[in-house]
Amino acid sequence: MTVPAEKSLPARSVSSRGRSRRKEEPGGEDVRTHSTVANPESPFLNRELSWLAFNERVLAEARDERNPPLERLKYAAICGSNLDEFFMVRVAGVHRQIAAGVNTPGPDGLLPRETLALVRERTQSMLREIERVTRKTLRDLNAAGVRFARVSDLGKRARAQLREHYLAEIQPVLTPLVVDPSHPFPYLSNLSLNLAVLLEGGDGEDPEFARVKVPVGVLPRAVCIADTILLLEDVIAAHIGELFKGRTVLAAHAFRVTRNTDYEFEEEEAEDLLATIEDGLRRRRFGSAVRLEVMRDTPHGITAFLQERLRLAPEDIFLLDGPLGSADLMGLPVKRPDLSFPEFAPAVPDLDGDEDSGIFDTLREGDVLLHHPYDGFTNILDFLEEASRDPQVLAIKQTLYRTGDDPRLLAALRTAAENGKQVVALIELKARFDEQRNISWARKLERAGAHVVYGVAGLKTHAKVTMIVRREDGGLRRYVHIGTGNYNAKTARLYTDLSLLSANPDLGADVAELFNHLTGYAEAEYTHLLVAPDTARTGFEALLDREAAHARDGLDAWVRVKVNQLTDPGMVEALCRAAQAGVRVELIIRGVCCLRPGVPGLSQNVRVRSLLGRYLEHARVYAFGNGGSPEVYFGSADWMSRNLDRRVEVIAPVLDDRHREAFLSILDTEWADTRGSWELNEAGEYMKIPGDFSAQGTFAAARHPL
Repeated sequence: MTVPAEKSLPARSVSSRGRSRRKEEPGGEDVRTHSTVANPESPFLNRELSWLAFNERVLAEARDERNPPLERLKYAAICGSNLDEFFMVRVAGVHRQIAAGVNTPGPDGLLPRETLALVRERTQSMLREIERVTRKTLRDLNAAGVRFARVSDLGKRARAQLREHYLAEIQPVLTPLVVDPSHPFPYLSNLSLNLAVLLEGGDGEDPEFARVKVPVGVLPRAVCIADTILLLEDVIAAHIGELFKGRTVLAAHAFRVTRNTDYEFEEEEAEDLLATIEDGLRRRRFGSAVRLEVMRDTPHGITAFLQERLRLAPEDIFLLDGPLGSADLMGLPVKRPDLSFPEFAPAVPDLDGDEDSGIFDTLREGDVLLHHPYDGFTNILDFLEEASRDPQVLAIKQTLYRTGDDPRLLAALRTAAENGKQVVALIELKARFDEQRNISWARKLERAGAHVVYGVAGLKTHAKVTMIVRREDGGLRRYVHIGTGNYNAKTARLYTDLSLLSANPDLGADVAELFNHLTGYAEAEYTHLLVAPDTARTGFEALLDREAAHARDGLDAWVRVKVNQLTDPGMVEALCRAAQAGVRVELIIRGVCCLRPGVPGLSQNVRVRSLLGRYLEHARVYAFGNGGSPEVYFGSADWMSRNLDRRVEVIAPVLDDRHREAFLSILDTEWADTRGSWELNEAGEYMKIPGDFSAQGTFAAARHPL
């Protein structure tokens, strides 16, 4: 085939959308992000623009030379990975809205087509900045003795060694595909890296197009030759003639496609949910293209050919200098501890007491609070392993959302089932991008004799809860674990989360109600827990309204909340009502925040900060002044519509006075952070807070004092 050339909220109207001013510190670090304001009279910020502002803050960590160079490269790779998922899900959703003819502004005042235009514009500049930062960091690594090079930079001996490696280890995996009348344009899988090859036509005919998939995943992205790191696509392109012997190769240029992966599972009509999910995963692979990344020096004819075949608008083509797919640079084979963060070993509290007692004896004496990753996840696994072996334990019930691949958790549940205990695993098959792993876990547990439940139709089970039922002298006793993070030992080393282990009978009774509701659809009545979608929204709104009443009565009224995202319009309005009544509202929102602080008469008492650092801030904490007797809750729910209305979430009160003070101290320390904190201003810009006080460093030092 040839290649061609209390005050009511204001009306939601669209107003100015000018770019924010950009300011830099003397060292070159940006200290403010783009504005996310769509309507200057509204407290609602645009969700997609707020997400891009979050990725700008991550990118600032990649620029910050206080971070070691390998860590800066990881931050740049995280930015690229974040952007991939953003297009696969959020931008794909905006495309679907436009295709469906949605012509109603969102809470921020923007139409879907207006949002898409702004996203495209800002993504162009963000991708260029990711490239710039990546290349700068690679130069810094070169200066530190980690050599990155192009094939053209190698000497004669290294080139010969590389060719030998290519013929033995790379070319056998490659498949050249020429597009002609008998070979249609091939399917390009999501996020695949490819080479567009232009071959000279015969007898004066137009050039022909061929595609070679760069087998990232099958082979490492980095090729190491003579103490030099090269990128796989560069190695393949340098030897592309070996694949097309007898043909003249005119050009070979890398390109990459992003597809819509936001597939909706029609579970209401499914007789077998597991089979439906597996079918959905197959269908997801063939989602429509939403982005094409090509090298800037690619001939226009190739770009136009790809654009036509992928049915993309010109605005969805991103011309870049490379390397494409920066997310793959996360795992480069470089072992230089001096160029990375110092290794940190989490503390492992002794929960077994003396030699004769175990963790159950410890919990009967009082609740245990763990702050990950500063406290290790090992204690949670020990808790489950001890339960699996203890002859007095009768049942283990657990929700599993993102399980990871740690063998201890799976082994503990299988051992418990094999030991004759009642094991109930509520596995969420619809955990995006973890579906296949969770399906595998479900089958393994079923084979071991566990009772596997797939959740409630129409809802995702996102709660992080375990209940262990044990026979003791006084009768049956329930032990529970409630957390903010997944049962995933790998992410527990990278994310900040909170875990509570408790033998409190009231919490145990509530968790038992929860599992009966999830597995038997029994009606549930909770004494302490807030559970979405049943009571969480109304519970949070009641707590905020109570705080507003305290403010109107002249009492000291405040709210401090830490969540990952704040996008739900109802919660934005509830926070604004509280602020209008005089409540001091302080929000630590790591990612997307759709509440604009400082709007006179609406949100003038609201302050918003975002905290980033070595670890991903993942814990959710909700604290209320309560007229001088603070109440604190924690759990799995962000303040998003999906969490409050379409997911099963568990939010638990902190009943122990010591732990309540610990939660408040954690929030105080994080609010005081200046190392990785940004403050959102009335203009919708995030301003970097200057300074070097690190909350994460403080928590780590407390576990390992110098």
